Amino acid sequence: MEHAQRQIEMKLVGRVRTSTPFANPFCGRAAGPWLVLAAAMLWGTTGTAQALAPEASTPGAIAALRMSVAGLALLSGSLWRGGIQLRSWPLWITLSAGVFIALYQLSSFWAMNATGVAVGTIVAMGSAPVFAGLLDYLVWHRTPERRWYLSTVLAFSGCLLLMLESGNLQVDGVGVLVALVAGFSYAFYTLLMALLVRRQAPADATAAVTCLGAIFLLPLLWQSDVQWLAEPNGWLVILHLGLIATALSYWLFAKGLAGVKTSTAVTLTLAEPLVATLLGILVVGERMTLMVSCGLALIFAALVLLLFSGTKRPAES
Repeated sequence: MEHAQRQIEMKLVGRVRTSTPFANPFCGRAAGPWLVLAAAMLWGTTGTAQALAPEASTPGAIAALRMSVAGLALLSGSLWRGGIQLRSWPLWITLSAGVFIALYQLSSFWAMNATGVAVGTIVAMGSAPVFAGLLDYLVWHRTPERRWYLSTVLAFSGCLLLMLESGNLQVDGVGVLVALVAGFSYAFYTLLMALLVRRQAPADATAAVTCLGAIFLLPLLWQSDVQWLAEPNGWLVILHLGLIATALSYWLFAKGLAGVKTSTAVTLTLAEPLVATLLGILVVGERMTLMVSCGLALIFAALVLLLFSGTKRPAES
């Protein structure tokens, strides 16, 4: 298994030297799931932050601006440390990761506009762990553990209950298809980042990929009116989304990938709707109903199953 995995890595990375893996220096395996969970919790603040943005703001403009702020912040940090040495950089993996994170942003927003936030979110987030499990098998030739299947079902069921409680059910065929594209894009981005952090420091890998994603999203600003940035809540929201919910969270996610399987990482990020729902109740004033409580409990149970069942044995990488 180890020999086959090494051959796959060499084919994917090409001529990149693999004698010194980067997983152990930057992140212990036991910490990996917790770092991914922390990233998901920060992502969970995105919806509440956008709800506090000026009414004139648009999802596309917010996505482009948050990626730009995050990319500049991460790049500045990497350059200050003397990182990003292009001589030994796996360029095509980095470019592909940038393309897929930008594609995820575009397709998720498009899906939500076409088929509604509830359906778009549940299809994209619910399909991502399935795609991740398939990619784990196709690339690494390994099947997820039994607890992954159970935790994924629990988390998906919890998300489904949250969607049903929202009452905003608008099913559009094209929107559902685009949401599936979003789920696949996110899963494939995770796989590429898992490969990249084996060769580069997580902070440098995150900086490069985020900058590329920001470049690919810049066209969204050309037709957008960003005068709302002059309002205090406008630039405060962008700073939070860019620095905390994107730069910091993407760095935590990349660092955590050094010690956790792709499929497990994607399932752990289903903590995002749990945090988003709790913030909606505590900050926005949404109601806590029985169905919401059951949904949150299922997602929490899934996370506990993944986190604490996996501490006895480190995940393969």
